[in-house]
Amino acid sequence: MKLSLCMIVKNEAATLPKCLSSVRKIVNEMVVLDTGSIDRTPNIAQQLGAKVHHFKWCNDFSAARNAALKYVTGDWILVLDADETLTPAIVPQLREAIARDEYLLINLVRHEVGAEQSPYSLVSRLFRNHPDIRFDRPYHALVDDSVSAILTKEPHWQVGYLPGVALSHVGYQKSAIAQNNKYAKAATAMSGFLATHPDDPYVCSKLGALYVETGKITQGMELLRHGITVVEENYDILYELHYHLGIAYSRLQKSPQAISHYQAAIKLPIYPMLKLGAYNNLGNLLKAAGDLNGAKTAYATTLKIDPTFVVGHYNLAMIFKALGLFTDAIACYQNAIGLNPNYAEAYQNLGVVLLKIGNHQDSLTAFRKAIALHERYNPEEANRLRQGLREMELM
Repeated sequence: MKLSLCMIVKNEAATLPKCLSSVRKIVNEMVVLDTGSIDRTPNIAQQLGAKVHHFKWCNDFSAARNAALKYVTGDWILVLDADETLTPAIVPQLREAIARDEYLLINLVRHEVGAEQSPYSLVSRLFRNHPDIRFDRPYHALVDDSVSAILTKEPHWQVGYLPGVALSHVGYQKSAIAQNNKYAKAATAMSGFLATHPDDPYVCSKLGALYVETGKITQGMELLRHGITVVEENYDILYELHYHLGIAYSRLQKSPQAISHYQAAIKLPIYPMLKLGAYNNLGNLLKAAGDLNGAKTAYATTLKIDPTFVVGHYNLAMIFKALGLFTDAIACYQNAIGLNPNYAEAYQNLGVVLLKIGNHQDSLTAFRKAIALHERYNPEEANRLRQGLREMELM
């Protein structure tokens, strides 16, 4: 099976080399459609072996993506953005999946590096080069609607997914969002689409979440609630709607309503890794409400889903610390540090627990490590912690 990479790009000189390098030995061709770069993006793509084509930007991501599809010659198409990379460990599964006869589309788990909320998402980025597969929506362009239409006419096809993380995405980091003015661009594109498609639950979810993120909470909640009324049985979208309503109610300090929406979200039959954000946020709310055992269950569930979920280890350690289970807390802090050696808060709280059990030497070592890390990222906290240790005569 011939596999083609298909991309649209604009001014991606900083991230494109890493993206293309992650796939160039795996795909049979790389098709890059440039939508008006003024930097070296087209040259970089060509130097790395891509076939570069050009397209006049028209404020419609679907139009650009569909134009790019016309140049693809492979049996299967992998769609990436320049701020994404393919995970090496997923390659054997990917090759095996596209060699099978039954799949029309294969969903991929994407790690949202640096995202403050959901650490994983499911994206429909690997599909057959079928003549009727097309993107729609001007922003957050998807092939899902066209795939659903094909499945109705050609029911022998199946939709699958690859277990494990297939893509790594850095575009939701705050610096990337600010640099590319992503919120403003997204709001403009989705608002225009929603005006003519008021009952599209996917856009209700995405635009509603964006409004909540940018402080337009009431406006966002109206869209999210409306999305729930029109979503029918798309559980992935329904999860997103409940999840972002949970965030909205949390920001309004209405914890019971937030808890209710997170609980509704985690009950839905979707891929477990996608539920990490809801379980973690639910644990935070239960902890704040004094339900430590409920919080412990929520945090422990995140680690059953993903043992590498660093924040899950830290949050569970905080619960064990509050319950006086210091041995368990130490183990969880150490797990968090093992996964993220720059986790200043984990070192700091590990120092607190070690001090409580009388292990002054190891406690001081942990505090010193926390101070050193805080000096790099949070100097005020470093000074506060150093002063506290002096007052306790530990330094």
